[in-house]
Amino acid sequence: MKWMIVGFLVLILASLGSALWYVMRDRGGTRAVRALTLRITLSVALFALVMLAHFTGLITLNGSVR
Repeated sequence: MKWMIVGFLVLILASLGSALWYVMRDRGGTRAVRALTLRITLSVALFALVMLAHFTGLITLNGSVR
């Protein structure tokens, strides 16, 4: 599970980097929008994956909740 989360984070950062590249190279355009849309989709999928893993017991909270 830990490697999957790290993989998602790497993909999110790669998508953000490619969006920056497209903004600098193309001055905006549709490729930058697609890269940013992919980043948002990956972020929402990662959030859903972490919530699902928490609710199924694959990951647990550490520390005390006050």
